[in-house]
This record gives sequence, structure tokens and C-alpha cells, in this order.
Amino acid sequence: METRVATLGIIVDENADTEMLNAILHDFRAYIVGRMGIPYRQKHMNVICLVVDAPQDEINSLTGKIGSLDGVNAKACYSQV
Repeated sequence: METRVATLGIIVDENADTEMLNAILHDFRAYIVGRMGIPYRQKHMNVICLVVDAPQDEINSLTGKIGSLDGVNAKACYSQV
């Protein structure tokens, strides 16, 4: 199956459902190439950047599941290849 490389930008508010977020990331761990998390204490949020290599449908599913959580926003940016 053909895969694409994408980055996911995730912003997590202070009182977001982080347990569920981590469970979703665990479920998609086979596709995650790298993860960087930055706490932004002044704004009471955390910023996470994921690099994934996965089929288009899996990236869409991951982004949708994360974005549906309360207090969490997610957007994907895809490679041209």
C-alpha cells in the first residue's frame, strides 16, 4: 500500500483529555516516525509535532480522532510525493 509523509500539528489545551490523546497516538505508533512536544506554560497549552509515514486514510483517521477530542486541535500537512 502506498504511503505518504505528513506532519501533524497538535495543540493541546491545559485541561484537554491527554489520556485519550496518548491512547490514540499509541494505537497509531507504527506510523509515527518522530514526535516532539513543547510545553508552552505561559499560554497554558502544549504543542506537539508528529511526523508520520502512513497510507492517506490512516493519516486522515489519526487527524480526525485527535481533532475530535475536547481541548485538542490537529491539522495535517502532506508531502507532495
